[in-house]
Formats: sequence, structure tokens, C-alpha cells
Amino acid sequence: MKIAVTGKGGVGKTTIAATLARLYAAEGRRVYAADVDSDANLGLALGFPEEELEELVPISKMRKMIEERTGADKSNTFYKINPKVDDIPDKYGKECHGVKLLVLGTVETAGGGCVCPENVLLKRVINNLVLHRDDVVILDMEAGLEHFGRGTTEGMDMFLAVIEPGARSIQTYRNVKRLAEELGIKKVWVVANKVRDEKDEEFVRSRVDEDDLLGFVHYNLEVVDADREGASPYDISKLATEEICKLKDKIDKVKICDKEN
Repeated sequence: MKIAVTGKGGVGKTTIAATLARLYAAEGRRVYAADVDSDANLGLALGFPEEELEELVPISKMRKMIEERTGADKSNTFYKINPKVDDIPDKYGKECHGVKLLVLGTVETAGGGCVCPENVLLKRVINNLVLHRDDVVILDMEAGLEHFGRGTTEGMDMFLAVIEPGARSIQTYRNVKRLAEELGIKKVWVVANKVRDEKDEEFVRSRVDEDDLLGFVHYNLEVVDADREGASPYDISKLATEEICKLKDKIDKVKICDKEN
């Protein structure tokens, strides 16, 4: 199962990604959770101790390792486009609550389609996770759509576009669906988060294709409290975890049907 969780900033992508990862780990599955956001905070949402996360350096910032793997340095503009990466998830990842966290970071460069050594390495790491491991892999993507331009999400089974009940989120969902299809990813599901009432639900239903709507996660002060405390929503809010578990069950059913077909 390979899932990329995306959406505009502040919609709750990290809450959804982290809770899904914890749910799969609770089943005894081997889970890799990759933080592909420049403002990395997936670790806290997974329940990692803050002091342990402070020691983690994003893969994109490991200049020496990137130079060693790609052969690129200040005096050499040529580099390998197929560097060795199969050991990176286990060598540089940290495990907590049965989830292996890998902080990938992002490439800070102007424009899309970056072909710099850092991006080549990140693409190869994600490719290894997605195509060469029979594990659950969940990517918590950076806010916005720039990652589509860099091609770091090819090969995913599905995208979860997390939205709020609002016009800007709906626009993001439509753009995600279009760009995902260009990458050959046919399944884009929508998770409507921070839903307050039936009026919010009706708004979402009226603007999201019925086949794309995975479900709702309602506004929950316990999730707010978990964020304030730097804790995992999985450990704090039974209700939010149950709602996200229902989303996971639907994902699993569709995946089983795909295998049978």
C-alpha cells in the first residue's frame, strides 16, 4: 500500500497521514512514513519524542552523503542519476510505535522540474520505497502542488487529497486530480477534514465527485489539544482515530478488489 497525502497548507494532511500510519502499524504491518514537507512535523504527529526529532537531519540536507552517493560536488557538475539508495530508509530512519519515520525534506530551488543532485536522490529514495518494498508507505507531502512538477510522487497507488469545506480546498482537489492523472495515478480520493456539521458535508458532496469522496473527519478539539501538546492524535483522540480508521477500511477494501481483478 503506497499512499501520498496532499493538500493545501493547514488542512490537516499530517494528522491524516500520521494516524493512518499508526493504524497500519497497530495491525503488525511494516510501515514507512516519509515526511516530504519543508516544515517537517510528521514525527510529532506520530508520537515521537521531541528531543529525538531534533536529532534528525532531512535527507535533502545531508550534503556530504548526497555528494558521496551522486558523485556531485562544487568542482563536478556531472552526477549519477541512479545512485545507491536502498539502505537509506533503514540507515537514516527512526522508529517509534512500529512506524519507521524518514524525513526527506524538500529541494529549495526556484521553478519546477528540478534535476539537481538532491532531487535525483530524493526521487530515487521514494522510488525504492514505492516500487521495491512490500510495505505500507505513506508520504506526507508538502503543501501545494510543486511536488508534482518534481515528479517525486510517481508510482503511488493513490493520492489522498485532504480538504476543508471551502472553495480554495475544492480547487486544490481538482488540480491534484488533474496532475495525478498526468503521472498515471488514476485514484485520487478526497478526505474532507475539520467538518463541523451537515451543512459542511453537503457543501463537500455538492462539489466533489461521488466516486472520489472517501469520507469525512469532523472538527475535533482533542486533535487541537494533541497539536498543542506535541502529541499524536492517535494517542489523544479516540473519536478522530475511529473516523480515520473507517477511511483506512475503505482504502483496504478497494485495494483488495484491485488485486482480485
